[in-house]
Amino acid sequence: MKVTVSRRAHFNSAHRLYRKDWSDEKNNAVFGKCNNPNYHGHNYELIASVTGDIDLETGFVMDVKILKDIIKTEVEDAFDHKNLNLDVSEFKDLNPTAENIVVVIYKKIKAKLDSNLDLEVVLYETPRNFVSYSGQ
Repeated sequence: MKVTVSRRAHFNSAHRLYRKDWSDEKNNAVFGKCNNPNYHGHNYELIASVTGDIDLETGFVMDVKILKDIIKTEVEDAFDHKNLNLDVSEFKDLNPTAENIVVVIYKKIKAKLDSNLDLEVVLYETPRNFVSYSGQ
């Protein structure tokens, strides 16, 4: 029997959407105000959902405290109050779009989970704009 447990988290980060190899005109045409050279910020909301079998001894799919600690270390400590373009190594050469951020977060969390557990990450950039990734 598969069950999903979820944990919500929050972080604030600044970023700029642009490509170094494009002209200013092309960056402005594609990314608009998100291409602000002085960056802009979001209050990101994150939901990490882990799916697996219930352990017969503990009754857990996984201890939510462990999931909380993984998210704190891998996401909140790494991204909160940071400029993603300048302060986070994963985005040195990767445009920090919501799509790329959710994939990076997924990989960081997934690497810390038991291999028999499935993961889905939902990332809200705004209350109405969000992306999800489950490894496919």
